[in-house]
Amino acid sequence: QVQLVESGGGLVQAGDSLRLGCEFSGRSFISYTMAWFRQAPGKEREFVAALTWGGGSVYYASYADSGKGRFTIFRDNAKNTMSLQMNNLKPDDTAVYLCAAASNARRVTERSSYEYWGQGTQVTVSS
Repeated sequence: QVQLVESGGGLVQAGDSLRLGCEFSGRSFISYTMAWFRQAPGKEREFVAALTWGGGSVYYASYADSGKGRFTIFRDNAKNTMSLQMNNLKPDDTAVYLCAAASNARRVTERSSYEYWGQGTQVTVSS
């Protein structure tokens, strides 16, 4: 059974940075595609970013502005951890951020692809 534990959320101001962490246990980490989703109050859970097993491919939501370095996902297979570096945070980024793992994610941006979920960590960005 896979267990996921998030950390690193908090209250920050617009323009600040945060790094979220996800600790994976229970199975072979390198075999899983890992992702971040987020859910704001009253909204659907939405995709943020994903790394395929072994780190071969990376995916980002359009709002993550990955080309500008706003959000960066990375994993450490030696430590069984995944992280999300978030820079230049905006009030619209306020949400609970959840870590997810999939053994066979055909569509990495869809939440239905993920079998395991963490409890989430709250990120609040004030203007």
